[in-house]
Amino acid sequence: MIVTNDKPDAFSRPATLAPLKNVAAMMGLIERLRSRGAHMPGFGVVHGPSGYGKTYAAIFGQNKTRGPRIEIGDSWTKKTLVCAILKELGVRDPRGTVATLTEQVIIRLAEPDHPPLFVDEADKLVDKGMVELMREIQEGAQIPVILIGEELLPQKLSKIERVHNRVLDWVAAQPVDIEDVRKLAHVFCPGIAIDDAILDEIRRVSDGRARRVVTNLFRIREFALSRGLSELRAGGVLPELYTGTPPLRTRRVA
Repeated sequence: MIVTNDKPDAFSRPATLAPLKNVAAMMGLIERLRSRGAHMPGFGVVHGPSGYGKTYAAIFGQNKTRGPRIEIGDSWTKKTLVCAILKELGVRDPRGTVATLTEQVIIRLAEPDHPPLFVDEADKLVDKGMVELMREIQEGAQIPVILIGEELLPQKLSKIERVHNRVLDWVAAQPVDIEDVRKLAHVFCPGIAIDDAILDEIRRVSDGRARRVVTNLFRIREFALSRGLSELRAGGVLPELYTGTPPLRTRRVA
């Protein structure tokens, strides 16, 4: 997941990335795709609920492989898609028809030993009828393409047989466990010893979602720094933890 600087202040942002379990699963998928035999499928799929750290895992994989990564937008068209890939490949101002631009994408990605292409928010490829274009690109370039999306992405792809049959492997993102929360606490709360009971409570109220765990660790960090604490133990005073549930409106009594 995320690693911060050696001496961060209360508001510093993480600088680099380090692996948690979902990141390790992503790297395993990348390795299987890169070492696959001739004529084997070239797609890998990572799917799971929002907040499980799929995008962080993709960014980690991108950093390790130097592969291009795109994130599909709600307003994208087929031309937006191929232009975005070309920009990631260093083309500053892509121009031409979708067919011409697609050919340029394939030529560039087909270079020997080219790293994988990471496609985040891949559900939108299916929803917008663009996944067949991605299949054309993968088949033409013969590079690994990793589709990252929400929990229902496999079901969506199953309805498009020509793409579904070209998936080499599926990876279901997992909720964080206590070991992952410990690693995140080391990253986001450096110099603060936090009792395992507190970390497990953070995991529970965060519903195993890495994004919410990080939010709660920031709250813990700010709480400890504001009080000059270097240690937090169960049973002591703690800030209110974020659950994702909006607070109820309080009714004013006349």
